[in-house]
Amino acid sequence: MKTIRKIIHIDMDAFYASIEQRDTPKLKGKPVIVGGAPDKRGVVAACSYEARKFGIHSAMSSSRARKVCPEAIFIQPRFDVYRAVSTQIREIFLEYTDLVEPLSLDEAFLDVTENKKGVGSATLVAQEIKKKICEKTNLTASAGVSFNKFLSKVASDIDKPNGLTVITPEEADEFIEKLPIRKFFGIGEVTEKKMLDMGIKTGSDLKKIDQSKLVELFGKVGDHYYNIVHGKDNRPVNPNRIRKSIGKETTLNEDIDNIDQVIDILNQLALKVEELLKKHAIKGKTITLKVKYYDFQSITRSITVERPVIQRTDIIECIKGLLEKTDAGGKKVRLLGITISNFLGKNIKTAKRKQLPLPFSESSGQNIT
Repeated sequence: MKTIRKIIHIDMDAFYASIEQRDTPKLKGKPVIVGGAPDKRGVVAACSYEARKFGIHSAMSSSRARKVCPEAIFIQPRFDVYRAVSTQIREIFLEYTDLVEPLSLDEAFLDVTENKKGVGSATLVAQEIKKKICEKTNLTASAGVSFNKFLSKVASDIDKPNGLTVITPEEADEFIEKLPIRKFFGIGEVTEKKMLDMGIKTGSDLKKIDQSKLVELFGKVGDHYYNIVHGKDNRPVNPNRIRKSIGKETTLNEDIDNIDQVIDILNQLALKVEELLKKHAIKGKTITLKVKYYDFQSITRSITVERPVIQRTDIIECIKGLLEKTDAGGKKVRLLGITISNFLGKNIKTAKRKQLPLPFSESSGQNIT
């Protein structure tokens, strides 16, 4: 009989903001926003649940956040502290399994089908982990428990904060059919709107569409939508998840339309990308330019070259060509980024795109339960 996997998704509750409230007790119960200052072109990195009640969310401009919540308290991020706490939490995970796949500092998948403690119930393991996290860090986490990654990820978001949701194989079909499309992990705003326009509001609606039709409507990702709505997700928990790109980006203090300034900034970004490529001893063949305009419209332009690049000079030569395919110079720009992908020979496991701290930037049929 096929073994039913036991997958847990742990998601810390308002991680950055909760750490700030923990470390500064007077912030408890207050609308806390971690991110850039509202008068310096800042962006919300995270916010407390008190702030979320006003509709504030990550990636919102700090100026907009202040307008909807004038009493919000803005805190500059302390990423060294967040990383240290994340390491503490990771150590707890590793007490139970080596199959830990971090998605970010504050969330991860764990495969506890066979775990170090010999605990037969994934639900008990999740309860133990949540308790240990609270005891060690004085923070809360929400957990989702199921037999695949998709369902465990969705489940962890059902009962926040400090929740625990279990979806058994027997419950999966009914759960998915009732699930609103916006709750499907992997379906973004654009796809959601397209589905809603087609009358697809829930998993039940999505389930009625043939696989071939989904592919016709949405491309290759249509296969993914078909599988997850039928409860199929065979992706393993991968502790060595490969990153397929590396890059740098920066948000400007002021919108600019001077093309020489834009190129100067891109030169500095290209230098930082070169440093990362050399650090990881990799070369890439696809160069991508990201531009976000003053009106928050974001576009990318890419080129794949025959000879892989690593030098700043080669990168910027490609970027200049891509820049000509944008409205930069004629339309004011608020963010610029450079990404390298399509690596030659090997990929990297740890590199992440970072906000660049430049002067102009804001800094057997077992039960799973």
